[in-house]
Amino acid sequence: MIRWKVPLILLAVLSYLQYSLWYGKNNVYDYQDNVQILADLHEQNAQLKDRNEQMFAEINDLQRGSEAIEERARSHLGMVKPNEYFYRIIVDSKTQHR
Repeated sequence: MIRWKVPLILLAVLSYLQYSLWYGKNNVYDYQDNVQILADLHEQNAQLKDRNEQMFAEINDLQRGSEAIEERARSHLGMVKPNEYFYRIIVDSKTQHR
């Protein structure tokens, strides 16, 4: 009689563990979803770190040197120095497609 109880108990425990693994709380599918979410968050974090580094470099340039301020004023605001001319060339969209 004991010979049958031990394998039966082991089978019940194994069945419970398998059910928990595949269908219970925190199952394999949840784990795979969490791994994907974590990878996406790592990628977003890396992009944000790069962006922050670029912004800090730009802030340092603007705080320390007048060249960065001048470049920003020229490119974004269209400012020119005295005795300097600014020409803007506008390409006609009709002639561009030829």
